[in-house]
Amino acid sequence: MGNAFGMIPGLETDEWSNDACRGYVIMAMEDCGFSKKDIRRVVGQLYEVFDLNSVEGAKEKYLSSPY
Repeated sequence: MGNAFGMIPGLETDEWSNDACRGYVIMAMEDCGFSKKDIRRVVGQLYEVFDLNSVEGAKEKYLSSPY
């Protein structure tokens, strides 16, 4: 049983997904009062950003940003 997927250290399933990230963005934008049009625009842009950038690159962008 120790060799089953998810039981090997480092191979556990990860809760991260692009859809989860989109959900967080939608929740934050709704909480801040953004319009549905603006939320659709940002969520649409996330598809391109996810395709063109790595998770590590996004992390570096966040850590070096003024936000």
